[in-house]
Amino acid sequence: MRIEKDAIGTVEIPSDKYYGIHTARSLSNFPDSGEKVNPYFIKAFLQVKLAAADTNFEIGMMEKYKHTAISEAVNKLLKETENAINKVEFGIYNKIVVDSLQGGAGTSLNMNINEVIANTALELLGKEKGSYQFIHPIDDVNQSQSTNDTYPTALKIASIYLMRILQDTYAKLQGELQKKENEFMKVMKLGRTQFQDAVPITLGQEFGAYAQAIARDRWRIYNAEERLRAINMGGTAVGTSIAAHKNFVLKIAGNLKSMTGLPVSKAEDLIDATQNLDVFAEAHGIIKAGAVSLIKICNDLRFMSSGPDGGIGEIKLTPRQTGSSIMPGKVNPVILEHTIQAAEIVKGHDVIINNVVGAGNLELNAFAPLLGHAFLRSLGLLSAAANNLAEKAIPGISANEKRCTENLMRSSAIAAALINRFGYDKIQEIVKSAHAKNISFIEELKNSNIIAENEVIKIVADEIGVKLE
Repeated sequence: MRIEKDAIGTVEIPSDKYYGIHTARSLSNFPDSGEKVNPYFIKAFLQVKLAAADTNFEIGMMEKYKHTAISEAVNKLLKETENAINKVEFGIYNKIVVDSLQGGAGTSLNMNINEVIANTALELLGKEKGSYQFIHPIDDVNQSQSTNDTYPTALKIASIYLMRILQDTYAKLQGELQKKENEFMKVMKLGRTQFQDAVPITLGQEFGAYAQAIARDRWRIYNAEERLRAINMGGTAVGTSIAAHKNFVLKIAGNLKSMTGLPVSKAEDLIDATQNLDVFAEAHGIIKAGAVSLIKICNDLRFMSSGPDGGIGEIKLTPRQTGSSIMPGKVNPVILEHTIQAAEIVKGHDVIINNVVGAGNLELNAFAPLLGHAFLRSLGLLSAAANNLAEKAIPGISANEKRCTENLMRSSAIAAALINRFGYDKIQEIVKSAHAKNISFIEELKNSNIIAENEVIKIVADEIGVKLE
């Protein structure tokens, strides 16, 4: 064991632990929610610390041996974090141990990062962990910084990483939907509004509309990234840059831009960027819009595949697992159901984020940890769900063309296609007569002898842009 002290007192820390007293107090203060800090957040935070060390060294505020040791330590920790991102190995979580939900506006995570970097650097120098007279978590690793500028900056960088992944996932989903648009372009079916028969449409046209909705979400997310590029690094505690050299304030954003490859820049008003987190509410609203699109698409697919024998049954889904312990042969649309549930969580996160953004007081928002956790969790959930949908649901969808034709021809929906040729009143009479006799519109149309059935199909196809062979 080693003894570490702070303004409150002393705490015993196991000798093999890379964290220190501030992290230990956090572990004691806050119950374990079971939610780990997002690995992209850890990566972004480490990059912030490395950029800060580089900047402090460049402006003559840090000794060379400290800069070298801190840089080597951060790069070592970044490799461990990349392993967690790639789900190869999760050793970083033996070091970054604080809970995602914490008081103090994120100080627990900032100090956990500082202490782990310091002790890793000390180890590389051949020193005992806790020998902070050589490299100090605050004086050196946190030099020219505060939780209040490092936390939101790291959160923005992590968010951009994950938003780009979500864009790529949506592109993949859009592509799969467009393949189905082409595959089903000649499958005529019954269009429906308000769950009632409407007018003819093709299955391909429906899938094309889904693809357009996802394309729109991709574009929204691309634009939303811009809102997160302005960072408040160098603002320190409240945006006034207290305890930070003016050259640090001028250089740090550029160094972070070079390091991350992301187009981040210094916010025009560091005080504003420190106390106001409304950009997260704006960006998450766009993320939520994508979740709503997924819910709508999945519910449509569930409806069209319903039955299959006693329902609509116009499309068939790939069977993924048996759906009942008592009903033999039942198969449920499980991938669609999972996607909907993930998207509903994102909708709930949007309420939380709006509430949290409005709960900030004066120069700081104390509830940034909840905001960050919900924001990054939304991105992760939505990416995983959309990718799952693109891989395991959409490609295997097939059209039940026979059922599509039957449903269409049983309905009076095709009547609308005949109005231009025979007039509204005449077609309405046939529809009313079919309803009165309790027979299909097409049967009564045959009885009227005004047009042959094969001609009806040609007219309907022409009206909705289908070229029959």
